[in-house]
Amino acid sequence: MNEPTTPSSDGTPPTPDPRQAREHLLKTALTAFKKRYKLTKLDQESKLGGGRPTTSGKSSNMAGIIPPREFARDVWDELAKQGKIKDQGGGFFGML
Repeated sequence: MNEPTTPSSDGTPPTPDPRQAREHLLKTALTAFKKRYKLTKLDQESKLGGGRPTTSGKSSNMAGIIPPREFARDVWDELAKQGKIKDQGGGFFGML
């Protein structure tokens, strides 16, 4: 089992493993991206009905979104490099 922190002998708080911290950051960012993407897609689809309160059953042709600003650009680039999201260019990213 991986231990997230290393105990110190001088009584200072344990330091987190940088690799695990980065993995946690990427996982959190991907979760935030998926939520934003889903909400944006639902909003787009709800507008396809021509102002009616329900949609006409058409799907959105959305290609990508601007990811949440709470995370740096290098986080999104890394997720794209890992193949979890797709870089659409111009700051937009989409789902695969």
